[in-house]
Amino acid sequence: MSEEDRRVLRSRRLVSKPLVTPEKDDVIRSDSDRPLRTMTNGFMDLEHVIKRKMELKRKAEILKSELMKEVDIHFNEFVNNFIEESTTLEASSASGNCYPSSAEKDKVRSLRPPPDHGKVFVSRRSLLDELFDVNHFRTIYHMFIALLILFILSTVVVDCIDKNRLVLEFDLLFYAFGKFPIVVSTWICMFLSTLIIPYGLFSMWAQGYKASSYRTIRSLFYGLLYLVFQMLILGFCPAYIVLQQNLPPASRFIVILEQVRMIMKVHSFIRENIPRVLSSAKDKSTVAPVPPVTQYLYFLFAPTLIYRDNYPRNQSIRWGYVATKFAQVLGSLFYAYYVFVRLCIPLFRNISQEPFSLRVLVLCIFNSILPGVLILFLAFFAFLHCWLNAFAEMLRFADRMFYKDWWNSTSFANYYRTWNVVVHDWLYYYAYRDFLWFFGRRFKAAAMLSVFMVSAVVHEYALGICFGFFYPVLFILFMGFGMIFNFILHDRRKGPIWNVIMWTSLFLGQGVLLCLYSQEWYAQRHCSVSNPTFLDYLKPRSWTCHVEEEQL
Repeated sequence: MSEEDRRVLRSRRLVSKPLVTPEKDDVIRSDSDRPLRTMTNGFMDLEHVIKRKMELKRKAEILKSELMKEVDIHFNEFVNNFIEESTTLEASSASGNCYPSSAEKDKVRSLRPPPDHGKVFVSRRSLLDELFDVNHFRTIYHMFIALLILFILSTVVVDCIDKNRLVLEFDLLFYAFGKFPIVVSTWICMFLSTLIIPYGLFSMWAQGYKASSYRTIRSLFYGLLYLVFQMLILGFCPAYIVLQQNLPPASRFIVILEQVRMIMKVHSFIRENIPRVLSSAKDKSTVAPVPPVTQYLYFLFAPTLIYRDNYPRNQSIRWGYVATKFAQVLGSLFYAYYVFVRLCIPLFRNISQEPFSLRVLVLCIFNSILPGVLILFLAFFAFLHCWLNAFAEMLRFADRMFYKDWWNSTSFANYYRTWNVVVHDWLYYYAYRDFLWFFGRRFKAAAMLSVFMVSAVVHEYALGICFGFFYPVLFILFMGFGMIFNFILHDRRKGPIWNVIMWTSLFLGQGVLLCLYSQEWYAQRHCSVSNPTFLDYLKPRSWTCHVEEEQL
């Protein structure tokens, strides 16, 4: 064979080799590479591709769910450990020094409570602000806005059809917030007395306590003056003004809620500073540990009921955020107005014309569930989120945990702790913990009962003064069903079914409250008693209102 024949044969082998290789590769390929093979041959196995993609998608969803659970667990552990370490670092370092002096340690120790005694404030955002960063949760907020728009449109359309003109009257709002100058003047008097009298009494007691030879008598004297201030000036005078001036409901709520807030603030200031004076009297320090009046003034406006000399502060104020929160408060106010106008007033105006019976009561309760739940959501969003966040932003108050995820509660015990964290902290540290400190830790059930009693009495006092009649529905629900559910639906109840039970009970309770209080409101207005006795003030007038109308 010549050299030329060898070159031709070699070239043929090189050309034929790529043609043989794909066939061998097809034999050894796995089934997962089948789409690539069929595409190479010019065909497409669509069914196999779709099944393969669905399988991969299902595995990805499972991995995503497991990954999110692991991330959530580790993130919670990380945040809890970070908070504990940060508070430890705060207590062990001052002014940026890793090894503070003994004087600096004493200063830090005097400014902060012991770890097992008081609440520790840290810088954190409100939960709804974090959730609204997610599109899915912000859509729920948009749904409520859309519902408000529909309420407005329905009111406008009904007015145009029934009255052939556009009626944009807000008589209910003007009535509810009537006599507002009296409210403003009453609040100014309450605030000035709260600023001057308790601080002055505490300062005079503390400055002369160590040098006094009669410390017990001195403490009893100033303590008596303090109780007179709490009961007479802050307790009796605002309630007397509200009743004597016959303020409308919303104006009454402003005065009474501010009254309760200032009473709780003053108690926290005195309660947190008395131990300092007692401990300094045992030392050789000559200066009484009285906080500056500026710190007390800041505390009176701060969105917390627990006094501290210093709170975590933000670097700047976002005035756009403040304006947005106040605008949302105003929007919630108009939202509540349309809920009453469209859902409540027509319902109770018709019910007040029927005799009181079990049938009327059941229908009223179930018809009141929707407006009652809307009012609950609006009160939570307007006050606990918008109002408190607006003041926190203006004061650069960095701890925004005014509530927790109460909507995920599977027990009423957790709901009571997470619905209003501001009030819960005060009740926990100054009612529950102090009760156990005074009587011993064996009386935990009695301490919990006392906390429920204090909360129920204050709630019923506020409703009784603001509505102008005694009808202890909330007190009975709080002390009766609330206590029962607190022990039955406890923290060991987990799972979605318990969350459904909690929401069902909450919805039903809101319907009962709105129905009974609204019926009694209309009965008090339409069935007046000429010469009421003491029993007439205690007996619900809605039970016999229709009978009295027939007799008249």
